Amino acid sequence: MENTQTYIAAHRFGYGANKKLIKQIDQPKAWLLNQMTTDSVSTELSALSLNWNSRQAIQAMALYRKQKKQEKNVNQMSNESMMMASSETTKKRLNKQSMQVVKLTISHAIESNNPFFWRLVDFFSNHFSVSANGQNMRALAPLLESEAIAPNIAGYFSNMILAVESHPAMLIYLNNEQSIGPNSKAGKRSKGKKGLNENLAREIMELHTLGVGAGYDQADVTELARAITGWGVDGAAKSTAGFMFRKGLHEPGKRDVFGKVYKAAGVEQGRQILKDLALNAKTAEFVSRKLVTHFISDDAPQRIVDEMVKVWLETKGYLPKVLAAMINDPLSWSEQNNKFKTPREFLISTCQACGVKRVRPDFVKSLSILGQQPFSAGSPAGYKDTQEYWAGPRAMMGRIEWAEHVSKFVKRVPTNIANQTLGPLLDERTKLLISRAESKQQAITLFLMSPEFQKR
Repeated sequence: MENTQTYIAAHRFGYGANKKLIKQIDQPKAWLLNQMTTDSVSTELSALSLNWNSRQAIQAMALYRKQKKQEKNVNQMSNESMMMASSETTKKRLNKQSMQVVKLTISHAIESNNPFFWRLVDFFSNHFSVSANGQNMRALAPLLESEAIAPNIAGYFSNMILAVESHPAMLIYLNNEQSIGPNSKAGKRSKGKKGLNENLAREIMELHTLGVGAGYDQADVTELARAITGWGVDGAAKSTAGFMFRKGLHEPGKRDVFGKVYKAAGVEQGRQILKDLALNAKTAEFVSRKLVTHFISDDAPQRIVDEMVKVWLETKGYLPKVLAAMINDPLSWSEQNNKFKTPREFLISTCQACGVKRVRPDFVKSLSILGQQPFSAGSPAGYKDTQEYWAGPRAMMGRIEWAEHVSKFVKRVPTNIANQTLGPLLDERTKLLISRAESKQQAITLFLMSPEFQKR
């Protein structure tokens, strides 16, 4: 039983097992819980070693805009300006750095000994989905994951949501840096030409915290939007990571949100509302159900959700304790695999199982082929998380073709791959199919497309 749970821990909550990882899993539940400690998270982020952050990205974007402006006025450019690098060079550097962040994150997830942590980062990155549309978002989107989400996995949900909603990527994606309080100094000067933008406030309530049908109304959305006016981006990022509160844009006065009046002024007003939303029972229910749906079953067992909500309210949304409630429930350890892997999970688990450290096309292009290009969901709702969305005929053909392609470069013995990856979870029929395969490539492809590998 313990050996089976070892493989379930690696397969369901991580990206699959391998010889090295299995040796480290002495007690499956403890192994998972230990990945959500402050020390473990710090170690993972240090090992990731991105060497690129929002401050650098924003400064590079400022340079890019300056260069574009100068190039439009080429006849007025000084000799000093003529010596500057072109905007196209800066743009290429920006895009290269941004793409490197994505590739490093995926490759690190493949090799990490803490795969549950990276699964959680992936989950919350999709929960707080941003799309890399336009140059600003291409530069900033991947950094929301590494700067606001990953560092807060071992903490309180309230800290994560404060970090996310004040991150330059989210503020720009949902246009909050353009939002101006009608009665603010800037609002009065604009004489109605510029005003309130409710995009971020609406998605905070609908997608990030309470969820649809939680009982809030349009007035609550508007009041939250007013509370976070002035939350914007420091275009120079000289002394900050990019967030800037502009008092002159902030709507003055108290706010009434979801039945509570907030009298605090300035940036603190929005912070207090977000903290309360993070502690709300509706938020606990909404996020807990999404977590169970992601890890355990498309039809989330209500018993697990209820226990997570209870712990959420008792601990004020302390994520390690909330997730422990899911991990400790026997229903989470069924030998039946109920979750169909997303393309990202399929790619990472394939590379881990087969010992593949890089692929051609690269990780990002491969995910695009498989239908889940990073930061390209095209909606704040993110990518879908159910089998119905990922298991259609066209999507499956894409997986088969990709698996056949990758299997050409695998050096390991197919039967060893299958046994080490799934252990007791490997079906006898799959073993037989692998043994009867006409070639090594076919054997690996058959394993990668087997039901027990495709589902976790």
